[in-house]
Amino acid sequence: MSVTRKSADGFALQVMLVLCVIWGLQQVMIKWAAPDIAPIMQAAGRSGIAALIVGVALLWQGGHRKISSTWRAGLLAGSLFGLEFLFIAQGLALTSAAHMSVFLYTAPIFTALGLHWRLPSERLRPLQWLGIFLAFAGIATAFVGGLSLSGIDRNMLIGDGLGVLAGMAWGATTVVVRASRLSEAPVTLTLFYQLMVCLVGLLLIAALSGQITHVELTPVGVGSVLFQGLVVSCASYLAWFWLLRRYLASNLAVFSFMTPLFGVTFGVLLLDEPLSFNFVIGAILVLLGITLVSGEQWIRRKLRGLIRS
Repeated sequence: MSVTRKSADGFALQVMLVLCVIWGLQQVMIKWAAPDIAPIMQAAGRSGIAALIVGVALLWQGGHRKISSTWRAGLLAGSLFGLEFLFIAQGLALTSAAHMSVFLYTAPIFTALGLHWRLPSERLRPLQWLGIFLAFAGIATAFVGGLSLSGIDRNMLIGDGLGVLAGMAWGATTVVVRASRLSEAPVTLTLFYQLMVCLVGLLLIAALSGQITHVELTPVGVGSVLFQGLVVSCASYLAWFWLLRRYLASNLAVFSFMTPLFGVTFGVLLLDEPLSFNFVIGAILVLLGITLVSGEQWIRRKLRGLIRS
């Protein structure tokens, strides 16, 4: 039985506003707590807390019965998910949270490209190709922000590059989920795969790199891990999936472009991060590109309404 999803209303906009604030604050919290707990250990702790809660829900709902038919895709999705947070953790040591927020949320661009190649029903339309062009032009422009008067800020450029790689890994994760048996699996099972593989992988990397001992249980550090594990990974994701069951995904995707805006704002206000003119222009182009790619159907409907009126 198909479920009819409605267009986003005022309530959906309010919930999306809260979710975008939460998601935009995430990178800032990681960087703020980095002196106390290594970012890679924060990501591992976050995954562990969320995996425990999601695992209980998975057993309660009986979704674990589908493990035998989905474990291969689950391991792949989980590995890509872990790569995303590895790139975020390493990138935040080199670049600003504001930069990471923008580059990470290029993920919809890479998702659209991957689905265009993988699924015939997800072919890109001209407006979406324009969005991809604008997004990559924005990335190139924002990268120029890593150039200073005295030369190239190599650390920032590497950190920004890791942010783009994190966006690519996130996009690839979505493609794997959409193009595999995970698309028919319970949401809790898909999320559990990602959280558990991420937890194991990041702990192993942290142990090999010596970062596993970089843990000081300060209020800021503990607060950051709890915020990411309980608020971001559990509460916000459950709210997001609840919205997706009731509203058109294309409508919600347009609203989600607010996330990097909040990320940049929190980075400037809470961490006193500077913004170059090139980065601001590049970020605007990236956000415009993401909006065109993710909200193409919603934009076309609005344009048709304006023409008819």
